Amino acid sequence: MNMGSMLKKALVERALDEGFVSCRICRPWDVPEVPNRLAAYIDAEYHGQMGWMAERTHWRGDPALLWPEAQSVIMLAESYAPEHDPTEILQHRERGAISVYAQNKDYHDLVKKRLKRLARWLIETAKAKGSEAEVKVFVDTAPVPEKALGQAAGLGWQGKHSNLVSRDWGNWAFIGSVFTTLELPVDPAEPDRCGSCRSCLDACPTDAFVAPYQLDARRCISYLSIEYKGPVEEELRVKLGNRIYGCDDCLAACPWNKFAVAASDMRYAAREELKAPKLAELAMLDDAAFRAMFSGSPIKRIGRDRFIRNVLYAIGNSQDPSLRPVAQVLVDDPDAAVADAARWAAQRLA
Repeated sequence: MNMGSMLKKALVERALDEGFVSCRICRPWDVPEVPNRLAAYIDAEYHGQMGWMAERTHWRGDPALLWPEAQSVIMLAESYAPEHDPTEILQHRERGAISVYAQNKDYHDLVKKRLKRLARWLIETAKAKGSEAEVKVFVDTAPVPEKALGQAAGLGWQGKHSNLVSRDWGNWAFIGSVFTTLELPVDPAEPDRCGSCRSCLDACPTDAFVAPYQLDARRCISYLSIEYKGPVEEELRVKLGNRIYGCDDCLAACPWNKFAVAASDMRYAAREELKAPKLAELAMLDDAAFRAMFSGSPIKRIGRDRFIRNVLYAIGNSQDPSLRPVAQVLVDDPDAAVADAARWAAQRLA
């Protein structure tokens, strides 16, 4: 076994010890299909208000340009599989449904710290073997086509819902990457194993999939509740149900989740108060209370106003007349989208 192979073997073992469920390697230039796919997506305006997707497309479309010195991309998956069925809460309309990944600590911070530890270990180990290594770590916030690289490296394949799916851990996983100047042995790409299954497509409440593997974000509940600013179209408000931050329906429907691996980090386990929070209590949060409640959570990033807008849509969909006074209190909220949502909710429950 040559040094590269020995280093890779040790790297995979170290990654698993760190808590990742899988570690695979590809080259930065192993995703030649991405530029055309990205251009078609932007041209169709499926990205909606996510202007950052249309920016720096030369990097997002070609990771080899992001850091030309990089010779290998180490792709890693970290499980956040829920202990409960995340769709059960949808039956309790007086309570809010929060996406599984956001029910505790912000995964960006947790995954990045783990990636940095692994990267430091790689530098030190390579140096001990007589090789100099440089590294850069990324998790979701840089123009890196992580899902395409994940498939190229063999982590899994991009399912019909466009998320990465694995035979080994289903689709409940965060994806991170370590770019390095080291030349490491690569893994074979993972073939598509969705077959004729349509479970994820049929589960979407808003018909956001224009075709298998093609998501129109403008109709996606995760986009509408997190990225979209301003009042949501009334046709789509009704379909939000009681989902107040994100949506797990397409992920939860995937049959490959029978192989889901339990999350190794307890900080992904749902905080008790976020499993099924009461809409009436959430609606009363002012900015300070919102920040305190969601400190260290990804929910904090959307701000109080957008979050309360979502809560009011859920109240309007609750079919619970006792929640009408809660909405009525916010009809004169300083934020126009909140006030609009409050009036809509109050009218729906009248």
